[in-house]
Amino acid sequence: MAIIIVCTGLVPERYDRALRALAPERDIRLWPDHGAKEDAHYALAWNPPAGELAEYENLRVIFSAGAGVEHLLGDPALPDLPIVRLVDANLTIRMGEYVVLHVLLHHRRMLEYTELQRAKTWRLLSQPAAEEVRVGILGLGELGADSARKLSQLGFQVAGWSRSKKEIAGIESFAGEAELDAFLARTDILVALLPLTPATTGVLDRALLAKLARDGALPGPVLINAGRGGLQVEADILSALDDGALWAASLDVFESEPLPAASPLWAHPRVVVTPHNASISEGPAVAAYMLEQIAAFEAGDPLTNLVDQKRSY
Repeated sequence: MAIIIVCTGLVPERYDRALRALAPERDIRLWPDHGAKEDAHYALAWNPPAGELAEYENLRVIFSAGAGVEHLLGDPALPDLPIVRLVDANLTIRMGEYVVLHVLLHHRRMLEYTELQRAKTWRLLSQPAAEEVRVGILGLGELGADSARKLSQLGFQVAGWSRSKKEIAGIESFAGEAELDAFLARTDILVALLPLTPATTGVLDRALLAKLARDGALPGPVLINAGRGGLQVEADILSALDDGALWAASLDVFESEPLPAASPLWAHPRVVVTPHNASISEGPAVAAYMLEQIAAFEAGDPLTNLVDQKRSY
């Protein structure tokens, strides 16, 4: 019952080391040194080569090395097996840190102060209180709900939107297409934490950005995308920034990664670019989570955090 690690775009050795340390009795294999493919019963995967997982005829469960699963579901040859997405407290904490950091960065107008510092200009900018600023979390899953709570504790007016209604103390909840426009209209800082599905691909476009609040206490609307690069239309974000429909943006994910050197996002004065590091899954945490699930599965207990492949998350 070997575990095969098939990860590209990450550092698979960290998962290999962690699994070997936590389960020395297990047969751990690091792709492409897979040995006899029929031995593999479990796969830890991130962006595996198309068709690769279908080659393991005795595979029983596929584990995603991160919270997202679009890197798996995009494979037309993906075997019809249970897929377990990563849900980890450490991952949630890191995402909350990123979201709070960037909401505060724009709330306290640090991009403008950075420009003033470069110009050696001493000038105070108007500064609203947190309670005057409306933050909207687009996607109220595990990560979104935690970020919403943290921002609410800082005093921001926080609301969230999701496909179905969520009940979170102190957080106004909007749900479904019918309530999306109302959610956007009350939002000064939009935080995108949606999964990437056929329905959400390209959702952060010119039309959506135009619906954000124009009567806020900040100079204009702000976008923070720490979800998936496929959510955003980068040409639309740039045009919205240039014509004032969007005041500033923090982007951790991109349509193409690494972000091409020719992208104008790199040099835009009101864009913060980070290299998809908002919430990186650590080797020991991923290994422990996977081994716990395997132990339960082998004992006849149900797997948790299974992906609904029809909904793509």
